[in-house]
Amino acid sequence: MAKATKTTETALPKTQDELVLLETRKVKALEKIGNALDALVIWFEEIDKNEWSERTQFYLSEFHRKVVKEND
Repeated sequence: MAKATKTTETALPKTQDELVLLETRKVKALEKIGNALDALVIWFEEIDKNEWSERTQFYLSEFHRKVVKEND
């Protein structure tokens, strides 16, 4: 059975400055994630859906032929 480790107080931020720094880092990380998702949304909106439809059908049929049929 695995030992449960106890969180020590030394691992936690002690001062108000450290808490503010940690919150600032969290906000910056969330902003980067949001920007990446926004870029993906724009990319998905701009792709040629007719061309990707044929590609998607091809890859799905290959997946079905190789993976799903082998499992049957």
